[in-house]
Amino acid sequence: MSDVRTNWFTFIDTCAALRPELFRYCRALTRNPWDAEDLVQDVLAITFATTAKLTHELPNPRAWMFRVATNRWLNEVAHRRRSPPAGVAAAAEEPQATREAVGTLLSQLSPQERAAVALKDMFGFTLEETAHALSTSVGAVKAALHRGRERLTEPDEGRDELPTSSVIERFCRAMNARDIDALTALLLEDAVVESPGVAFEIGAETARRGTLTGLVLGCEDSVTGMTPLRAEVRQWRGEAIVICWRNDLVHEVLRFDVEGESIRSLRVYLHTPELIAEVCAELGVPPRLCGYH
Repeated sequence: MSDVRTNWFTFIDTCAALRPELFRYCRALTRNPWDAEDLVQDVLAITFATTAKLTHELPNPRAWMFRVATNRWLNEVAHRRRSPPAGVAAAAEEPQATREAVGTLLSQLSPQERAAVALKDMFGFTLEETAHALSTSVGAVKAALHRGRERLTEPDEGRDELPTSSVIERFCRAMNARDIDALTALLLEDAVVESPGVAFEIGAETARRGTLTGLVLGCEDSVTGMTPLRAEVRQWRGEAIVICWRNDLVHEVLRFDVEGESIRSLRVYLHTPELIAEVCAELGVPPRLCGYH
């Protein structure tokens, strides 16, 4: 399996030039950076698997990846509408949309309208290219553009802050104390720890030997050696997250899925420079941006 991992990182390198624009497009569709990064990773995984089976080169990787992102997202939206959680009203979508030079894409736009406006107005796709990405006709694209452009408005205010989970506070204290036993104890036995695009660990003990050890030891630098990370809880759009400082720059962002007094899943955003840049900009803190792996 090591060859697969090596090939994956080689593929990531070949896609590096497309990543910033792909993230912007996914961000325009999903309207929050977390789902945008998830969508980017889905697109990369699908493209990696597809190109491994192709007998020829992709003629236009950019158009292909945008089409995959569009179809993946539209399918996900359709699935959510068909299968809402039992006994739970449909969740309110992210209240603050991304601002781009051409305007703001908001929740009142239908998925097709939002994708059409993003592809045509934000990323310069032709009507024919937009229709191809949406698997529809040029006439349908024109109609979606007309409706979508008329319905663009300014974004709503952000959400109120929610109380920070005590589990996240304890995780932060344990990390700053370099207490790997305490960190591991906060994870459910079958917890999932992921660094999107780079690492995926199942189980608390696996995470202890991998990601948690990295959080405790800090980062290695060829000049200064090991630099410990300093964890700090922050509120970002009503959600408690942890930012990890390396000296005077934010090096990583941590996001949690908490169950009771334990952590069900932990996402460590390190090799996701577009996401880290956006989160840090809103928090008003300086980021240290890494590459994609």
